Amino acid sequence: MTDITAQPKSQSRRGRQPIWSAPFGSRAWRDVGTHLLMLLTAPFGFAYALVCLVLTSALAPTVVGLYLPGWLVVGARGWGRLFRGFGRLLGVEVRDPMPRQRGRGFWRRLGRTIGDGTGWRAVLFLVIALPLAIVATVVVLAVLVTALGALTYGIWYRFLPLQQAADGSWHRGPILWDGTAMDTLVGIGAYAVAGLLLWFLWPQLARAFSAVWTALITLLLGPTRSSLQVARLQTSRGRTVVDADAKLRWIERDLHDGTQARLVALAMQLGEAKETLTSDPAGAGELIEDAHRATKEALTELRELARGIRPPALEAGLPVAVETLAARCSLPVTVDLPTDLRADPSIESIAYFSIAELVTNAVKHSGASGVYVLVEQQEVDLWVRVRDDGGGGAVIGVPTPDGTGSGLAGLRDRVDSVDGTLQVDSPDGGPTVVTVTLPLRVHSR
Repeated sequence: MTDITAQPKSQSRRGRQPIWSAPFGSRAWRDVGTHLLMLLTAPFGFAYALVCLVLTSALAPTVVGLYLPGWLVVGARGWGRLFRGFGRLLGVEVRDPMPRQRGRGFWRRLGRTIGDGTGWRAVLFLVIALPLAIVATVVVLAVLVTALGALTYGIWYRFLPLQQAADGSWHRGPILWDGTAMDTLVGIGAYAVAGLLLWFLWPQLARAFSAVWTALITLLLGPTRSSLQVARLQTSRGRTVVDADAKLRWIERDLHDGTQARLVALAMQLGEAKETLTSDPAGAGELIEDAHRATKEALTELRELARGIRPPALEAGLPVAVETLAARCSLPVTVDLPTDLRADPSIESIAYFSIAELVTNAVKHSGASGVYVLVEQQEVDLWVRVRDDGGGGAVIGVPTPDGTGSGLAGLRDRVDSVDGTLQVDSPDGGPTVVTVTLPLRVHSR
C-alpha cells in the first residue's frame, strides 16, 4: 500500500546489533557524529526559540505586531525540517507535517500564522534539544574517552609524574584511597577490564540517546495523528467521489448503449407491427414476439443495473442480503451474523459490497474451497471478517489515475470514507483473512 496517508508517521531502518560487535560497527560511530552535530546546531535553534517566545510575549498586546513572531513561529518549520534530516542520520524516516493552511482575511490569516501548531511544536523541540544534546554528547563521549583511556592505560601510565605512596614508595599513576598503586600488573589489568566493559557500554548509551532523539523528533516534528486522519479522509473521500463519478458514467453508458438502444428497437418493432397488423397478421405476431423478448432482456439489464446501485435484498436488512449473496455464490459460503443486526443504510451498503468484493476475490483469485463470513456488532462498531482457505498473497494495490485498479484499494477507500478500517492478513500459502470495521452510525461533521 503506497498511499502516504496510510503509512506511519516514522519508519525505522535500524535493526538489532549484537553487543560485542556494536563498537566496531558504523552505526554507533554515526550516532556519536549525529550527537555532535546536534550539539553544534542546538544552541542556534535554542536562541531562535528564545527570540520567538520573547517577541510573542512582548508584542502580544499590539495585535498587529504579532505578525513578526508569527512568521518566526512559521519559520520554526524550517528548523523542524533540518532536525528531521538529522533523524535520517539516526536511521529513522519521519514524515513531513501537513502544509500550513493560509486563511482569508486579516484575523484568520493572523490566527493561522501565530497559531501554527506545527511551528509551535518545533519551537518546543528547539527548547528541549539543547539540554538533551548537551547531556547525550557529554555522557556518550565521557564513557567513550574513559573506555579508550582505561584500555590503553598500560601504555601511557609510564609518562605520568611520580607520586609517593603512604609507605614512602614512589609510583606512576593514580593511588587509591587505601594506598593501592595502580601501576602494578593488577592495577593495569583492573583498568583494562573496566575499559573493556565501558567499551561495550558506550554504543548502547549512544543508541539509547538516539532512541530518545527519534521519539522526540517523531512526536514534535512529524505529523500529528489527527492531521494524518484528516489527510487520509480527504484522500479516501476524494477517491470515493472519483469512483462515484466513474460509476455514474458507467451507468449512463450502459443505459445509453444497452437499455436505451433496446427500447428504441422495441418501439420500432411495435410500430412496424402496428402497420402490418391488418395486412400481415403472421408477420405482426412475429414482430410482437420479438418485441416481447426484447422487453424481457431490457428488464433484465435494468434489474442488473439497479442491483449494482443498491441490492434489493438490502431493503430487508443486511442479514438477508448476505444470505442471498452466499446462496448465489459458486463456492460454499458459511455465514455467521445476528439476524437482528441493523445499521445505517449507508453502512449496510458498504458492509454488503465489502463482503461481495471479498467473496468475489476468493472465487476468482484465491483458489479457495470455501469462504467463511462473520459479522458482529461490537458496541458502536460493525465488525466484518471474511476468511478463505486459498493460497494467500492478497495485497492492497494502487488505483490507477482513471479510477480503476485493485478491488481491495477501492474497498479501502469506501471503508475510509466513513472512518472505518481495513486490515488484510494474507501470508503466502494462506489463509486470507480480511477484517473490516465500520461505525454503526454515520456521524455528520
